[in-house]
Amino acid sequence: MNMPDITDHFNGIIQVKITMSFPLRWVNSYLLQGPEGLTIVDPGPRTPGNEEEWNKAFAELGIGPSDIRQIVLTHHHPDHLGCSGWLQEQSGSRVWMSERSYREAQLMWGQGSAMNRDLPALFRGHGMPEEWAGQLEAHLNGFISQVTPLPEVAFINAEQPFAMGGRRWLPVETAGHAPGHLSFYHPESGDILCGDAVLPQISPNVSLMPGSDPEPLQSFLQGLLKLKNLEVGTAYPGHRNPFQHFGERLEALLLHHEERLAKIERLLADAPATGFELCVSLFGTKLGIHQMRFAMCETLAHTRELERRGRIGSGAGGDGVIRFSLTTS
Repeated sequence: MNMPDITDHFNGIIQVKITMSFPLRWVNSYLLQGPEGLTIVDPGPRTPGNEEEWNKAFAELGIGPSDIRQIVLTHHHPDHLGCSGWLQEQSGSRVWMSERSYREAQLMWGQGSAMNRDLPALFRGHGMPEEWAGQLEAHLNGFISQVTPLPEVAFINAEQPFAMGGRRWLPVETAGHAPGHLSFYHPESGDILCGDAVLPQISPNVSLMPGSDPEPLQSFLQGLLKLKNLEVGTAYPGHRNPFQHFGERLEALLLHHEERLAKIERLLADAPATGFELCVSLFGTKLGIHQMRFAMCETLAHTRELERRGRIGSGAGGDGVIRFSLTTS
């Protein structure tokens, strides 16, 4: 294995790239050292390779798990939460996240979770054929090893500053990509640790998931407007590299989703369609099951928003499959 990619930004933030599969390639973990001790933000998914990557990063930085005082999670997705329980076992450190994000982790992987059945049922109801839906249960179960063990957590109060790296950061809670997602903003410097709320080149996935936020795209757009109120100098995202064009990215993401909503309306102007038919029109079928899951969840997030705005309606046909159509003015 290659040595881990480590960048010291010489402002108290050290970026460690933890390997992921294509197309993301890596997730950014950030190390902040201060009077409160060493903080790790988003330690990445747990895999044998990533455990070794962390051990090599610790060796290169001259630290070890015993130096960790707290682990902070921007949100519950495996590529951010995954290694937190493993590092907690070694360090005895506290793991912090939002209470809503913790509930989402339990919904996905907690005892009694039914997501590996509920999500395929949702997709089948929206027209996904069995050749795709039949892959989902095994696919979802494949993430369990990446988040095991789940950490013991403490909850961050988004109304109070949070100390990391000798600075007091303001937690900013948004949703859409992940309910309860926390970014951390430092007004004095303009730095923001923004997780996956805003990414420099990628549009963060917005997913409609069973039992989760019923209006995820509306939540995401509201979150972007909330973040527009901040004067950001440098953004430290969960994927790709730190960037300065934070305000431009917010505007581009807002526009992107309005264009996606308009495209779905144009597709439905021809004829009613199922969620899966819309998904294929938007994203194609040359996807693996992982990307197809994201594509289908995102399509349904957009159809839900169009229904909320009164632009389209839906109903089940004789086959029990839901189809969408434009509303009549």
